Amino acid sequence: QVQLVESGGGLEQAGGSLRLSCTVSGLAFRAYDAAYFRQAPGKEREGISYINYSGSLGTYAASVKGRFTISKDEALNTVYLQMNSLKPEDTAMYYCAAVLDGGNWLQGEYRYWGQGTQVTVSS
Repeated sequence: QVQLVESGGGLEQAGGSLRLSCTVSGLAFRAYDAAYFRQAPGKEREGISYINYSGSLGTYAASVKGRFTISKDEALNTVYLQMNSLKPEDTAMYYCAAVLDGGNWLQGEYRYWGQGTQVTVSS
């Protein structure tokens, strides 16, 4: 059974940092690619970052490029999203997803999803 368990959200001031974790079980480290999405109340879901199977390539949406970094840790089989220079507009529920079933990373379908973690950035 595949599970994605997320943690690391919380309340942070603008300019601060948070690190989200997505611990994967049931999939070997190189068996999945992964992405982070977010959704704020009243807004559509937004793809913000993607990482390939080996963890060697990260891709970012323009809204977070230069501030967020995605990575994969083989020892812990965990996908991280390091978020720096946080802004109030980063406030949202953040979701990790794994195994892109075709299409590009922003619009494609993912086979597995985490439960989400709330990030709130105060001004």
